[in-house]
Amino acid sequence: MRAYAYVVGPENGPGTALLDLARGLGFAGVSPFSTMAQAELQTQATPICFFLFAATDRLESLRGIAEAVRFSTTRRLRFSPLIYFAESPSVEAITGCINMGFDDVITMPFTRKRVLERITRQVGQNLVYYETPRYFGPDRRGRPGIEQGNGRSRGSGQFRRLEIVRSLVNGINVVRDDHFAPEPV
Repeated sequence: MRAYAYVVGPENGPGTALLDLARGLGFAGVSPFSTMAQAELQTQATPICFFLFAATDRLESLRGIAEAVRFSTTRRLRFSPLIYFAESPSVEAITGCINMGFDDVITMPFTRKRVLERITRQVGQNLVYYETPRYFGPDRRGRPGIEQGNGRSRGSGQFRRLEIVRSLVNGINVVRDDHFAPEPV
């Protein structure tokens, strides 16, 4: 697979297990995440970089890296798949990941076949992303099990709706980029 995988997490426990799992998935390369500069350089060598986040008790500790990726000025980095590997399917963890712009949350069991199927979904199909001043990530509206309008608005006013396709050959292709602004009152 012409994609690279960065594993974000501790260098022991869940981080080590995820690193071992990722090495068996056919990525062009796998390494622990180090810096955004390193990731930007990697996007020049491989069309897509996946960020695989190991389970943590402190989900909020992932926000810095997730936001650095999502709000990067480098298109290949900004649209990189962010995938969280949860040890348990808690509503708090899933909601937290969604609000940080993650593309997917995979819960146990982490079998090679199951994880590969979920990773494959991130490539070769149209995906819709939304951008507001406080959020950049996949369209989550209307997903089963996701509460809508629970007082945690991602903002109102101007927003962008982007339709992309990730390609293992060409990288990130923006198929559509629509800007929306509220009507003047």
